[in-house]
This record gives sequence, C-alpha cells and structure tokens, in this order.
Amino acid sequence: MRHKSHKKHYLSQKTRQERKILAMLAFFSVSVGLWENFRQLWLQDNGFSATDVSTVTSIATFLSIAGVIFVGRKLRMRHLSSFMAFILGLKLVDLILLLGLNQDSSRIILNLCTSIDIITSYLIVASVYPLITMVMKNNHVYSKRKLVEYIFRDVGVLVGSIAIGFQAINLSINYTFCLIISITFLIFALLIMFDIHITPTEREPNRKISITKYITHNRLQTFYMLYAFLAATSFAAALGLKMLVLTNYLNFSPNTGTNYLLIVGLLSDFIGAIALKYFTPKNDYVTITLKFSIRLVAYIIAVIADNPFVSLLAITWSILISTAYENVSDGCYINLVDNQHQFSYSTIKHVMTYLGEAVGMMLCGWMYNYGVSYIFGLSALITCVQLAVAYYLIYLRHSRRRIRHSASRMRYSERLVDNED
Repeated sequence: MRHKSHKKHYLSQKTRQERKILAMLAFFSVSVGLWENFRQLWLQDNGFSATDVSTVTSIATFLSIAGVIFVGRKLRMRHLSSFMAFILGLKLVDLILLLGLNQDSSRIILNLCTSIDIITSYLIVASVYPLITMVMKNNHVYSKRKLVEYIFRDVGVLVGSIAIGFQAINLSINYTFCLIISITFLIFALLIMFDIHITPTEREPNRKISITKYITHNRLQTFYMLYAFLAATSFAAALGLKMLVLTNYLNFSPNTGTNYLLIVGLLSDFIGAIALKYFTPKNDYVTITLKFSIRLVAYIIAVIADNPFVSLLAITWSILISTAYENVSDGCYINLVDNQHQFSYSTIKHVMTYLGEAVGMMLCGWMYNYGVSYIFGLSALITCVQLAVAYYLIYLRHSRRRIRHSASRMRYSERLVDNED
C-alpha cells in the first residue's frame, strides 16, 4: 500500500519578505485609517475651522513634498528599511505627544504635531513600493500593494466606528481613545519593520544619470506626471474634507458618517479586487472611461441638482471606483523604470501626487464656504483636463507598443527604461 508523502511547503525568501512588508503596511494603514478619519473632527473640537483644517493639511502636504524630494536625492536603497523604521518611530512619538494636547494647548504646537503626523504618513507611503521592488516587481504586485493599503485603511475606519459606537451605551469613548488604538497598531507596524532586512540585488543608481532628465525628455513620463498631479488634485478638491461635508452639510452624526465611509470603502476595496482579477477591460480607453467619466458625470449632476442626496450619490460613486484599475492607470507607467532608479522615480511621482493633494485640499477648503455644489463644480473642471491627459497617455503607450512590435517583432516589455520620445 502506497503512502502519500506530504512535503512541507516552504516559502521562498522573496515571498516571506514581501509578506512582511505587506503586513507592516497593513498595520500602518489600520493606524492611519483610524486616526485620519477622526483627525478633522478632533481638530474641529480643538477650535479649528474647516478652512483652518484644510490650510494646515495643505501646508503639511507641501512640507511632505520637500521631505520626499530630500529623501529621494539623499537616501540610498540599502538604507531604505532603516529609514522607514526611523520614520515609523518618529510618527509614534508624535502621536503620543498628541495624546497630551487639548483645546487649551498652543495652536503652534497643535499645528506642528499635526504636520509631523501628516508628513510621516506621506513618507512611509512613498517608500513602501520602492522597498517591495527590491523583492519583486510587476503591475499585479503594484495593485496588490495598493489594495492592502486601501483595505486596511478601511479596517481602521471600522475599528474607529466600533469605538465611537460605544458612546451610544454611555461609555467614555472619544477621539482621544481612538488615537490610543491608532498608536497600538502603529507599534505593531514598527515591530514588523524592525524584522525586515533587504539587501539590494542591483547596484546603486548612477547619480550622473538624472531621473528628472529621463522624465522631462520622455513624453510618456512627462504626461504621466501631469496626470498624477491632476488625478490627486481632482479627487482632493472633491473629497478632501469629506468628513466635514458629511457632518456639517449632509447632517450625518460622526458615527453615521464613519459607518458610511466604512461601508463604501469596503465595497470599493471589493470592487478593486474583483476588477484586478476579473474585470479589467482589455481596452484601456474603456477602463479609463469607466473609472473617471462616470465620476465626472456624477459631479456635473450634483452641481446642477444642488441636492444633498444627489451630492451623497456623487461622493459614493467617487469612493467606490477609487481603488479599481490601479494596474492600468498607474502601474504600467511606474514599472517602466528599472529597479535601481525606482526610488528616485517614485520620489518624483509622489511629489506630483502630494502636490496635487495639497492644491486640491486647499481648493476644497476655499469652496467649502460656498457650498457642496461649488466643491463638485471645481473638481469637475479639473477632472475634464485629467481625462484628456489620460486618453493621450493611452494613445502614446499604444503607439510605442506598435512601433516596438513592427521593429523587433518581439513582445513589448514594460520593464525596461525607455529613453525614447
């Protein structure tokens, strides 16, 4: 009688490292999702107006841009994991300091700690994918990393919703208690980060080769950076102050607003995962149309109707589609760059994204005082330009592919740095 041999399945070193990075990102995202959801309301409770909140967030985002540029120019890939551990530690200390602040605290200290909180979050998010590319790199991995971030941010919203929900049974749960929970998850992220040790397999990038020159001399990459800026601007201009819009304009309670964002966010994650695995259209023009044109129409209808329910529908659709098709709208352009220049390239990409978020947040704060229809109207104008750039990007990418096929009759590879155009 034959005995079946059961061989133990061992994970490769690359797979183990990838899972550690994604686990760190998951705990970090729970922490960020929990606290960022209530930070606007916490600041409001501490005497900040909606314009004050948008201003401090915008300034912190601009400072993040300077930080990302500095790190991208000075940091070596072999030091990336140590740098991320340091930033996580700095964020942890900052959140602990925030615990002791209240309405009587100095406005300067509140602004400083809030800015550090925002800046450190941006630096970690900007560094995660370059760290993963030291292990493995493709469009699917890029989308998976984005989905992990989105899903566990929504888990953070869920945790916050449960905590705030205890107020209904007269337990002393408040935004400060949510901050304590956020700190707990951040500690787990830091502990995992200490256990991540990756040695670059490729040589350090040649500093004489300018990644900026590569982007500015490559029409595809130039327009992709413009697209990244416009996409971030249009989204932040519409939803940068979504929690304040829900509570102050649409009359949601903080708990109801949190539950709404949680449900819509989780549905968005589900749609993103399904789209990645099954439903990404073969035609990129159709993909971009599904992702952004319907959103544009929803914004325009919200402007014309000027109705709270219609505005809520526009917000809902915008969030629902936000995580879908990341591999088409971003990954295929980012993965054109080789690994040794990936961190420098990602730095510039995140600079454009953060700049767009800062501008969008500031515009949202300005329009907030006029009403929700003005918020959507301005975002719709920006989205029109964004769509035009997105379609042109697809045209450029498809044209390049046809040229390569006719020249070499080989399958087009998106993994190579291309200095053409």
